Parts: sequence; structure tokens; C-alpha cells
Amino acid sequence: MSQAVETTVVGMGYELVDEERVGGGLLRVTIDRLDGQAITVDDCEAVTRQLQYALEVAGADYARLEVSSPGLDRPLRTPAHFVRFMGAQVLLTLKLPFEGRKKWSGLLRAANETGCELLVAGGKTEQVLAATYDEIREARLVPVLDFKRGTRKSTDSQPKQPAEPTDGGQEQ
Repeated sequence: MSQAVETTVVGMGYELVDEERVGGGLLRVTIDRLDGQAITVDDCEAVTRQLQYALEVAGADYARLEVSSPGLDRPLRTPAHFVRFMGAQVLLTLKLPFEGRKKWSGLLRAANETGCELLVAGGKTEQVLAATYDEIREARLVPVLDFKRGTRKSTDSQPKQPAEPTDGGQEQ
């Protein structure tokens, strides 16, 4: 079923952010636009209709289908997500505490296939938190609204080039 969902969503020009099966036969699919614009109800409706056909052909077993946007606090789940949103404000939750805390918020300064760097402001100084993806429990964009344009302010529609963390992904 995952292959049918991914092929359909990507084939329609959207990004598949997440796919999960929830109790009661619910299949929840989260999509995003690659151009930085917000997902609309029309986008969700079009993907839902196309997925219904694709899943029927694939013989997928599900009772309900839910297609939605990732929201303003979009999760970052893959290295490509981190690379795409370099320069954005991010909230990281680590699996284990570092300097006595698990939650860190800051500017996503660098990302590559193995990890990322977050520029964290701490009073009068800034520090760089470098982490591998294995050390991260959850990562989300910090919502920043631009009411004039109706888009996420820190989102860039152009893919960014991966950057190498300066310390090999080790925390500082």
C-alpha cells in the first residue's frame, strides 16, 4: 500500500510527508506542496480522489482515508526535509538530554544525509547544536506566519544543497 500511496502523491506533484495507519482502519496521508504554498482543501480533495482509485486497484485494505496538510508546525522526518528547510526556525526534541534538556529551538543552519546543525541563541551567546538523525526523537518547524502573502515565511521552494556539519554530527 505504501508504494501505491507514494507513487500517486509524488506523481501528482506533491510531497508525501507521512503515511500512517491508525486504529479503525484509518489511513492518514499527509502531503505538502513543493512550491512553498499552503495546501488547500482542493489539493486534499484531488489527492483523495486519486488515492481512492489507486488503492482500489492495489487491493489495499482500509476503511477510511484522510488526506491533510502537515500544518504550520510541519514535521521534519527525512534528511531531505531537513535540507529543504535549512534557514528555518526548528524545534528539536532529542532522545536523550544534552546539557540537561531534550528540547532545543533555533535556526536550522546545516543538514546533510547523516545529521543537522541548529544555531541556538542562549542569552548573549549563540551555540551550535549538532545532532545525527538517530539522536533526534522529533523535529518540527516553528510556525512563522506572513499574513500578507499567506505562506510560511521561512519556507523556500528551491531545494537547498546539503551542508556538512563541522563536527561530524557530534554534539557540542
